[in-house]
Amino acid sequence: MVARTLMRLFRLLKLYARMDILAVTGNPKIFLGWALSDAVLNVGSITGMLLLAERFSGIGIWSKFQIYFLLGYAALVEGLVNTFFGYNVAFISRRLGRGQFDHTLIQPQPIWMSLLTEGFSPVYGLPTLIPGLVLLTVALPRLPIAPSAGWFLHLLFYLAASVTVLMAFQFGWGSLAFWQPRAAEEINSSTSPLMLQLKGFPLERVGSALHFAMLTALPVGFLSWVPCRALLGLDRSLATAWSTPLAALLFATLATAIFLRGKAHYARTGAQRYNDFGHRR
Repeated sequence: MVARTLMRLFRLLKLYARMDILAVTGNPKIFLGWALSDAVLNVGSITGMLLLAERFSGIGIWSKFQIYFLLGYAALVEGLVNTFFGYNVAFISRRLGRGQFDHTLIQPQPIWMSLLTEGFSPVYGLPTLIPGLVLLTVALPRLPIAPSAGWFLHLLFYLAASVTVLMAFQFGWGSLAFWQPRAAEEINSSTSPLMLQLKGFPLERVGSALHFAMLTALPVGFLSWVPCRALLGLDRSLATAWSTPLAALLFATLATAIFLRGKAHYARTGAQRYNDFGHRR
């Protein structure tokens, strides 16, 4: 059963990757414009921190190249979300509020499988992955660590946990569209930019109340700051080492509960408005 499920996931990812490539080759000019604008936005969101780190040779306890690593990690988290959860999967409120979720419900496969594969867009996600990979490549040889195979496995593990935190936060707010489609879509369109704008900030100097808020109500600290402290050896405590995966589990559980409760409500009421714009046919 597990092997069949994995094979089906692979086939679906391959199918959606091919569709993504066809969308790009169908109109290269539109893709080029989108890719350039997305790359500029992604680089612009971290340029301020890069300039500060360059000017002052670091920020607080973080050296210049540790800041590079922090920003590269944060950019990779955003790039992975854009790569695996494009086409309004990350912005689930748009699918729910516009009635597009009905297309998912009638497919002969579990909902989780559809949501895990329909948004796979490796070509469109590339412009947001490249800056993160470049920053990590520049930073790693200049850091006082000796990355091993185990270290890189930890890096992948933390990246998966950080992506889960971001997606759970998005799904938690986006699932409100089951009840209030228009309002939730507006809110959900703001929650992601808010998280991503703050994703690359070290949080050592913030006040205790704000520090607590940025790890709970707005869990931006788990998108780069907490896992990078563990990966770079800035904090070797077990609490820091396990807080990101535990936060991912907690937020994913909460988001799943909200989504399932909203789905039960949707089964009784259906979509209050319908617009097929944005649904990939």
